[in-house]
Amino acid sequence: MRAVTYDSYASDDSRLKVGDVPDPKVGPGQVLIEVRAAGVNPVDWKVMAGGLDGMMDAVFPVIPGWDVAGVVRALGPDTPEFAVGDEVMSYARKDVVGAGTFAQYVAVSADDVAHKPRSFGWNEAGGLPLAGMTAQRALDRLEIGQGDVLLVHAAAGGVGGFAVQIGRDRGARVIGTASERNHDYLRGLGAEPVAYGDGLQERVRELAPGGVTAVADCVGGQLDTTLAVLASGGRHVSTADPAADEHGGHWIWVRPDGAKLADLARLADRGALKSEVSGTFALEETGAAFDASRSGHTRGKLVITP
Repeated sequence: MRAVTYDSYASDDSRLKVGDVPDPKVGPGQVLIEVRAAGVNPVDWKVMAGGLDGMMDAVFPVIPGWDVAGVVRALGPDTPEFAVGDEVMSYARKDVVGAGTFAQYVAVSADDVAHKPRSFGWNEAGGLPLAGMTAQRALDRLEIGQGDVLLVHAAAGGVGGFAVQIGRDRGARVIGTASERNHDYLRGLGAEPVAYGDGLQERVRELAPGGVTAVADCVGGQLDTTLAVLASGGRHVSTADPAADEHGGHWIWVRPDGAKLADLARLADRGALKSEVSGTFALEETGAAFDASRSGHTRGKLVITP
């Protein structure tokens, strides 16, 4: 099969190449997925730069990518949950960095796979798993519900956009930070937009004079603002800042879980969750996709389409 690989850690895209690699083996309880779309996430290029080397082993050459949507082409022994031809998706992170999703095929544990939302195209489904489940886990940890006032930092990004929608579905009032060019987009998702940058604390306090009851930081570096606008007894999490743990909050790290991903699929199919895709890239354009992700100005998701 054809796949994107890199043979050593690199802080730029110089080690990326596209070529033929062996097809994946399909073990017991696994699903072989023909990849139709694979979401690009900041963790992909951070892993390539060695950012998780202290946490996860890597087997080179590495195929990047942890998101996938595609068609089941083969099943390992004892995998009754799925059938050949099923349209599925997965947050396909494994215990070792190696056989990722920027390829024509990927083998994934059936426990980590869910059926694709009927209402989503391939690109929308390919961009959902990691970002959608990170938002889902963040709001689960915050115990968001009716009566909450939720502030989402970087609300127009991949994780933030899903957090806005999940929060609204759970009955919260949602305030979202974004550049002014994305304010109409946030209004369409159901959030009250505020511009980030100098004066953010004051702008949030104008909308929520008593403070917000919960904060989901989806970008990092927002701890001072978060603590300044939280109401007494408020809760906060960050998907990008471990320091949240030291200040009464939680650093969120999502786990592969097919059942939780299926919950998001049901949310999408009842019209409560949309997946914004702002760019698609061929395997040969992975470097350009990483550059776009590194810019930090992407609305919604970027997707690789093998």
